[in-house]
Amino acid sequence: MRLKSPDELEQVRTQILAERKAREGEKRIILCTGTGCRGAGALEVLEAFEKVLGPKSVIEFKSTCCHGFCERGPITIIEPLGIFYQRVTPERVPQIIAETVKKGQVIEDLLYQDPETGQAIPAEKDIPFYKKQQRLVFGHNRYIDPTRIEDYLAVGGYKALIKALFHMSPDEIIEEVKRSGLRGRGGGGFPAGRKWESCRRAHGDIKYVICNCDEGDPGAYMDRSLMEGNPHSVLEGMIIGAYAIGAREGYVYVRNEYPLAVENVGIAIEQAQKMGLLGKNILGSGFDLTLVINKGGGAFVAGESSALMASIEGYVAEPRAKHIHMVESGLWERPTNLNNVETWANVPVIIEKGAAWYSSIGTQGSKGTKIFSLVGKINNTGLIEVPMGMTLREIVYDIGGGIPGGKRCKAVQTGGPSGGCIPESLFDLPVDFDELTKAGSMMGSGGMIVMDESTCMVDIAKYFTHFLKDESCGKCTSCRDGTLRMYEVLDAITKGKGKEGDIEFLQELGWVTSEASLCALGGSAPNPVLSTIRYFRDEYEAHIRAKRCPAGVCTALLTYTIDPEACIACGKCKKECPTEAITGEKKVPHEIDQAKCIKCGTCREVCPVDAVKVA
Repeated sequence: MRLKSPDELEQVRTQILAERKAREGEKRIILCTGTGCRGAGALEVLEAFEKVLGPKSVIEFKSTCCHGFCERGPITIIEPLGIFYQRVTPERVPQIIAETVKKGQVIEDLLYQDPETGQAIPAEKDIPFYKKQQRLVFGHNRYIDPTRIEDYLAVGGYKALIKALFHMSPDEIIEEVKRSGLRGRGGGGFPAGRKWESCRRAHGDIKYVICNCDEGDPGAYMDRSLMEGNPHSVLEGMIIGAYAIGAREGYVYVRNEYPLAVENVGIAIEQAQKMGLLGKNILGSGFDLTLVINKGGGAFVAGESSALMASIEGYVAEPRAKHIHMVESGLWERPTNLNNVETWANVPVIIEKGAAWYSSIGTQGSKGTKIFSLVGKINNTGLIEVPMGMTLREIVYDIGGGIPGGKRCKAVQTGGPSGGCIPESLFDLPVDFDELTKAGSMMGSGGMIVMDESTCMVDIAKYFTHFLKDESCGKCTSCRDGTLRMYEVLDAITKGKGKEGDIEFLQELGWVTSEASLCALGGSAPNPVLSTIRYFRDEYEAHIRAKRCPAGVCTALLTYTIDPEACIACGKCKKECPTEAITGEKKVPHEIDQAKCIKCGTCREVCPVDAVKVA
């Protein structure tokens, strides 16, 4: 059914809401089947629900995508009771239906347990992971089956589009986005409204809009989960942006490694076209827009704007010099506006609620909320959406639940592989674009990797530099050779071959790589190295001067010994040693032959009395 006016769309919405109101109070089951929960067995749980409920069940069942608390998946919510069940298995499905859905009884061992009090928490809103979040963009995921446009309409979807197309001029839309203070969520943090304005003013009858869903940061999956769970919010933002800019064509660039995101956005585009929200004469407004999905090959550098456009054009994803901006000469040398998934999804919120409301959230220079991927050595991993300006301490301890095993938090890397490592001493830093940059890191697309006291910061710098050297397109010497040389020096340091002057050389090399590289990959590649030197220089010096790894990570610098006072001569270490480096008889303390020891750590793992020591 192709709708020809906003009134017809509102009639459809009214009908959907009336049907739902008629079922208000009835039990319904919501299961997260996003990629994160699928990895924990959500599809098997889905199959179990379908089998137990049967095809003629009157109980409403909804398959949604990411709710954020990925570490606790598969997540199941029973409404209207608001009961939040975690780590659900297929075997528990009959019990959930029999006891909770039919009788309203709570199954306590499926609830989240507060680690401090041991108290079972039934409601999602009371779980510490969610308490301090403000989910403006991500919050609708739990209510929406991404394959049903009706669910998006029920939560107010496409109201902002009606307002933009029929009650605002393109200039008024751009001004509203400018006044909101929205900055690009893809990494650069450039003011979105200014970019839109430049593209609108650029010469040319043909213009393009592009959604960047080429998310290549290790541990980051914000864009993927938003595209999987609420693709219509992204499409609505793109349609509004295209109208404001004057574009009639657009692309959704998704990496091919995101099959569920590709599938769900494809369904959303098809549904929007059938309802008259895409294509010719959208809702009778006279505005036309065609959106096409383009699948990327997975290169990290393809997330850079000019490299991404080269990929769409059919060329190798290599950046180009930006003496001419993309808004003036981008895709096929025509004016092009590119924003990432989260940026586009913020647009309907701004248009519907207004710039004044939106800009009241966040800090002076960073407005609204930000979705972060919180991973690493932390109790509560997952996706969080918080107001700009929340401190790292609140994120790590209040939302993330602190560090496993009672260990001390050492640092957080923000901004993905080319971000910087911020030490625990700076955890009261407000998280926004400007403050993170001052600290030697960056917002990036929103990755946060938490590290505990057992993390070697030299090894961390080496790890991310290894990733960046492999992902460099090789077009410019500074990035291609600079990242390689930094990796070689770091590798030598972790193997006990570091020498005086290496730290200063890394700093100089990092500066040159940053200043001389063509694109942001090379420009930010030294961040892991420079920030770890800035805040953890003592660890570098210990590796170089004392040939010692303080965290006990760099195997070449470790020495395994057996404490004769603690050894019970059980023979387990001798039996498991792959190089027969351990000698000793029964009832005689064992010894390690350092010439044969390969420092694999097996002896330490199997020792029942912790007699194996590492220095």
